[in-house]
Amino acid sequence: MANYAIGDVQGCFQELRSLLARLNFDSRRDRLWLVGDLVNRGPESAATLRFVRSLGARAVTVLGNHDLHLIAQVHGYAKQRKDDTFGDVLEASDREELVEWLRRLPLMHAEGDWVMVHAGLLPSWGVEKALSLAREVEDALRGNHYLDFLAGLYGGKPDRWDDALRGMDRLRVIVNAMTRMRYCTAEGVMEFHNDGEAAPSGFFPWFDAPGRASAPAVLICGHWSARGLCLRPDLLALDSGCVWGGHLSAVRLEDRELFQVPCRESRFPERGA
Repeated sequence: MANYAIGDVQGCFQELRSLLARLNFDSRRDRLWLVGDLVNRGPESAATLRFVRSLGARAVTVLGNHDLHLIAQVHGYAKQRKDDTFGDVLEASDREELVEWLRRLPLMHAEGDWVMVHAGLLPSWGVEKALSLAREVEDALRGNHYLDFLAGLYGGKPDRWDDALRGMDRLRVIVNAMTRMRYCTAEGVMEFHNDGEAAPSGFFPWFDAPGRASAPAVLICGHWSARGLCLRPDLLALDSGCVWGGHLSAVRLEDRELFQVPCRESRFPERGA
């Protein structure tokens, strides 16, 4: 049995199939760890969702910002963007089943020394605290009042964590950290406007924030295609920009061997979230 962590697929289903062939992936014994953003900007979001859903417990998937955007748009709480490409999901006869499955995915997964989240964790959050906060969001998204959650999901404020936060402000900070964050200060103030490799003054890549409480674990994440692949003892950052003409990447967790396949063709001229 092998566990393979895979970066942002974003609807690049043919590349995913090629990568799994290279891994000799066997769904009877192996498992996939998918860092989120299964959909959008690539050409085959629906096929990607159907395939990952078909794997059942053999695929562990966390929610990314594009996955949440699809859920919100289906329910009328997000506007269509000019670069959205999940129309195949919106028009699918099994749309409701696919989105309902997506809505019930976790925001964070921890197993042994490995912790997976789409974007990152704030410096003050240890793994146990972060898991507890992720469960709050998951309960809201899966619960009877999930439409209220979707209605209040968007916005960059508050831009930092406070244990005293309540209601949607509290949930929004958790979601923004785990699905959108790239840079933050040592105190955990998030910055959402810069996705390049040069940190704004006073900010750090979230994984380099001084005193990060989650540092004892190995974090598996995606989301940051502009920064690209980053493999180090405490971090597997796996968004290698397949949808932008880069690669789709996988790391076998047992020995950290890297596997990659190239994008068949770039979908966009510039990188993005």
